[in-house]
Order: sequence, then C-alpha cells, then structure tokens
Amino acid sequence: MAPTTGSTRPMTIGILGAGNIGRPLGRHWLAAGHTVTFGSRDPGRLGPFVELLGDRARAATYAGAVEAGDVVLLAVPNPVLGGLLEQLADRLAGKTVIDATSPIGVSEDGLFVSQLGPGTTQGSWTAERLPHSSVARAFTHFPDELLWSRGTQQRHFWGMGIASGDPRARRVAEALVHDAGFVPVHLGGLEESAAVDPGGRLFGYVSTAAGLRAAAGLAG
Repeated sequence: MAPTTGSTRPMTIGILGAGNIGRPLGRHWLAAGHTVTFGSRDPGRLGPFVELLGDRARAATYAGAVEAGDVVLLAVPNPVLGGLLEQLADRLAGKTVIDATSPIGVSEDGLFVSQLGPGTTQGSWTAERLPHSSVARAFTHFPDELLWSRGTQQRHFWGMGIASGDPRARRVAEALVHDAGFVPVHLGGLEESAAVDPGGRLFGYVSTAAGLRAAAGLAG
C-alpha cells in the first residue's frame, strides 16, 4: 500500500533543466513509478543519460517537456528562467509547477543573498509570471549534490522544505518530495518562503523534519 504522504497514482512529470537538480530528482521519480520527460535546449545530448533510465524516461525540448507533463519542475539556471517562463507561460497554464531555482548572489561581505532583493521571494516571483498555474516551491534549500545520496541511502530521514498557498500544488509537492526520499515540511505560502531562498535561514540547511521546523520557527 502506498504511503499516505506519497503518490497514490503515477504522474507525468516534465523537468526543465537536466543538471544537478533535474537529473537526481528525475531518477528518484522514475524509481517511484512516474513518467519523466527531461527538457533541454539540446535534447539530443541527453540521449545516453535517458537511454539508461528505461521506457518511462525521454528527452525533449523545453516546450516538449511542458506538453508531456501534468507537473513541471523548474530546474534551469536562474538567469534564464525569466525568458523561459515568458515563452512557456501559456503552455504551463493549468499545470502544477514546482520551482526549484535559486536567485543566488553573494554580498560584498561574502554572504549568500537573493538577487531579487528584500520583500520578494522566488516563489512569489514565479507565481506572478504564471497566474494560471498552481505553483509550489521545493528542492531549493537542500544542497543539490546530496539529492541523490540522501534520497536513496537514508530515505525519509531528511526534511525538505516546501511552500505553497495553493492546495493542489502543496499536495503534489508533498507527494513528490516523499517520492524523492525526503520528508516534506510545509513552511507556508509562497510569500512566506524567504527561508529557503539564498540568504534565508534554511538555505543550505540539512536536518530532519523536526530540525527544519525548529529552525523555521514552526510549532510542532
């Protein structure tokens, strides 16, 4: 029987960006029974990678990955995100979108900061550009080099912060966090997700679900 916090049915997922975030998460979701299309500017270069993943994995253009997925993960480098969303906003309408990008910058004193500046979270920025999509924020504070190892070797031990005020997006994000091997910790709406943005108190923070809740100042 499927865990109550995980997926109860297979999903079709489009991943925009097949790098250090998109690849490990796609592999986790394929292992959980989902169908995954990896989107790239040059899908041909993904052929050797995708061929090893089985019949439920394929490569496509960014637009092709969006068309193939009911759920779309944004995992491209942040500098290209704005232009990509402008091109694909109509195609993303009606879909659940999980934003895993980071507007990362470094201050003069060497600290990580959000390039969006104070008062704007990455999640709310994305939702503003996708008014007809259900948007959630996830997979952004956890070091990407640990997404595969911690999600396979220590499944459902480590917490993963998510944010969304949209019930459908929250439900899907929690299920896919679980299917990737982590424990979802809901932090609130997108406007309340600064903790997982660069410079936020959870950015780069690795802990159990209880540890994340305590660090975020959440009860329980």
